[in-house]
Amino acid sequence: MKFFGIIPARYASTRFPAKPLAMLGGKCVVQRVYEQVADLLDCVCVATDDERIRRAVEAFGGRAIMTSPLHKSGTDRCYEAYVKAEFDADVVINIQGDEPFIQPSQIATVKACFADATTQIATLVKPFTADNGIEALENANSPKVVVDKNWHALCFSRSVIPYLRGVERSEWLSHHTYYKHIGLYAYRTDVLREITALPQSPLELAESLEQLRWLENGYTIKVGITHFETIGIDTPQDLKNAEKYLSDRSKGQQSPRITL
Repeated sequence: MKFFGIIPARYASTRFPAKPLAMLGGKCVVQRVYEQVADLLDCVCVATDDERIRRAVEAFGGRAIMTSPLHKSGTDRCYEAYVKAEFDADVVINIQGDEPFIQPSQIATVKACFADATTQIATLVKPFTADNGIEALENANSPKVVVDKNWHALCFSRSVIPYLRGVERSEWLSHHTYYKHIGLYAYRTDVLREITALPQSPLELAESLEQLRWLENGYTIKVGITHFETIGIDTPQDLKNAEKYLSDRSKGQQSPRITL
């Protein structure tokens, strides 16, 4: 199978404008993402709507494809880039452009989901642990996932699901394994074409989670497990934390778990 990694990277951001070009350890954020995955896939490109990002990518030797500034999601941007790239892939992997520490094992896990010929879409989850605390579980910015016995997603929600009846909320993490959604998606190319043509759905609009549109329309989402926390760069403070993480790692220090 051929896997095509696409990294959507927008210049505009409410909380952190131009973050793909922000410098992290001497390299821009989007370059770090690109270099983390370039050797793991058959083809990789950055899909952007801004000439400054295109020039930066090409300056470090990467491939960039210009896409429309009107896309509402990274999935839509990925599909346009895939069509323009003219690369005959079996699967497109949508790699977040603000996660410079994505792990090779995470790419390997999502690729492995397609060993099953019936897999249409794949994504990752990470188990919440008791030491995460109830505050992390209740964080609406960390969508939760419920899976079936075959590791297909049943539902995604910003609310805590399932609700544990008869158990004190503070004890929920000790009584049930909850899964945090990790925003790495992969799609068979024919499925990617189909889902980008779907109108927004009621659950998607309610939760602001595009994957609910796919479930509402009958698509299945295979789920793989990772035990690595993703580290996203959403704010300038996140960038400072990531810089410290890089510095500690280069010194060989046992860096505490980074919190972004």
